[in-house]
Amino acid sequence: MRSSRTGITNLNQIKNILDYYYDVFDRNFFIENDPICIPHCFSKKEDIEISAFLAATLAWGNRQSILKSCKDLLQRMDFAPYDFVMNAHDNNINKINNFYYRTFQKTDLDFFLLSLNNIYRNHSGLENSFNLGYSSSHSNKIKNAIISFRKIFFELNYPSRTSKHVANPEKGSAAKRINMFLRWMVRKDSNGVDFGIWNTIKPADLIIPLDVHVGNIARELNLIDSNANNWKTAEELTGILRSFDPDDPVKYDFALFGLGISKITT
Repeated sequence: MRSSRTGITNLNQIKNILDYYYDVFDRNFFIENDPICIPHCFSKKEDIEISAFLAATLAWGNRQSILKSCKDLLQRMDFAPYDFVMNAHDNNINKINNFYYRTFQKTDLDFFLLSLNNIYRNHSGLENSFNLGYSSSHSNKIKNAIISFRKIFFELNYPSRTSKHVANPEKGSAAKRINMFLRWMVRKDSNGVDFGIWNTIKPADLIIPLDVHVGNIARELNLIDSNANNWKTAEELTGILRSFDPDDPVKYDFALFGLGISKITT
């Protein structure tokens, strides 16, 4: 590894830094100001999944604005997301009139609720919708899981504008929000931040949720060269993190993201 402006020149040094900051940030205090606090409001598996999926969908922009909108949405859903989804008809959907967050409008939310209803009624839920593509693949397992899920999600007639709110790795998207949702559901976290309630997908196969913060710190540490935050870069970065911890590479999301938002100098 070439030298960088950080003065860090080898992978062992970087691993030590990331291990240290993983331990710093994978703590209960991380939950409070992160979108993951939304599913932590619930104990029922389906409530956790649905609230997590919706929170992850809205997770771009200022974190306080994200949390405010997520809490507003939960209130409109009577703090019972699974029950709300399973009774997604006109009377219920009217409760979300005028909801929006940035470019995510009521039209998009209407479809999300109907699609989630279809997923739980006809596809055995969100977990199974990802498992199908994952279990049928020998390589690119998470990419295929997302692609398979996306096909199921959009099997109903949908507004064309809504497709942009579910990332498509086939078109090169890093799918940061879906990969973050999968981290929440799949990782077995001894500190209780991630939920680890899904058992088919292995934590070893997860892909790093690559956003601006994670990408910038990874470049400062000389882990990646590309300036593009796309699927290829996410796979490349995950491959290096997998060399640090083959069983749980995306645990380093805590370190990279935490360093990015805290402005700590590496």
